[in-house]
Amino acid sequence: MRFTSRSIALLSVLSVLGLSVASAQHPQTRKGFWVGFGFGWGSYGISCDGCNGLGREGSYTGNIRLGGTLSPHLLLGAEGIAWSKSENGGTVTAGNTSLAAFYYPKPAGGLFLSAGVGLSRAEASGSGVSAGHTGPGFTAGAGYDLRIAANTSITPTLNWVYGHPDSGLSHNFYQFGIGVTFH
Repeated sequence: MRFTSRSIALLSVLSVLGLSVASAQHPQTRKGFWVGFGFGWGSYGISCDGCNGLGREGSYTGNIRLGGTLSPHLLLGAEGIAWSKSENGGTVTAGNTSLAAFYYPKPAGGLFLSAGVGLSRAEASGSGVSAGHTGPGFTAGAGYDLRIAANTSITPTLNWVYGHPDSGLSHNFYQFGIGVTFH
């Protein structure tokens, strides 16, 4: 089955509607160690010196995050977000690994805003040859923890990732995903 951004959005909306009743039964509490992971869809764009006619490409994304709780409002941790596409024997992969903060404006609610700074990588491979560059990058995003059990949430997210892996190269991608977070 091939997933498109529409089908992922529809699944997320159905999840939100179906889980909203369940989330009301479990209060939003955050303390100690937490970990989360998810998958989704993203739109990738790249610009470089001498590049012409490069458009955006859509493909699968994934993310993983873990860390500790500093306060009911603030979680701090590490986050990795990646985008990858294989086509015609070649693969392009991009991602960021960041030190990230997750801010909950209302601790009793599930909405959070996130931001991170770290390293970004862009890599292309095909026909037995691989080339990549690493440099500074950052992320910004938002999500919502839909509590389904005392320490478990379904977490839809929207992230924007930017990187400058080389002096003549920059890239960015949007990621819409859904995952699971264990608090």
